[in-house]
Amino acid sequence: MHDANPATQSGATSNSPHTVDYLKFEQEPQFQQLRKRQRSFVFPMAAFFLAWYFAFVLLAAYAPEFMATPVLGTINLGLLLGLAQFVTTFAITMWYVRFANAKLDPEAEALREKLAAIEAGAIDTAQSTAQSTTPETEGADRA
Repeated sequence: MHDANPATQSGATSNSPHTVDYLKFEQEPQFQQLRKRQRSFVFPMAAFFLAWYFAFVLLAAYAPEFMATPVLGTINLGLLLGLAQFVTTFAITMWYVRFANAKLDPEAEALREKLAAIEAGAIDTAQSTAQSTTPETEGADRA
């Protein structure tokens, strides 16, 4: 595996201030909060969509009379529910994009900046952990 960090390529030890311990960084409260926030949206939404999708498939397979119920002229309930699958997909996608832009992206950007500072040697990993538990970040986690 190729190490893109020039500090380690030149023979520096892994304790160099320019080396990021990503496994340790992953345990930081800010990173954990970001993962929790992202999963709290994605998992319930995925469960909802899969239930909705399989309900449509099961209705089509086991209740064809119901799906063939006329609604307007030759348009039946099955066609409307099938089109609703597309509408639901686009709605969930737009909802996630809005959620990510408002809630996830600012937190991810702050973490990226912290990683960049560690890689640049501006702060070390010990300082990073100490900074992530300051009162300012604790309040941000509750927001």
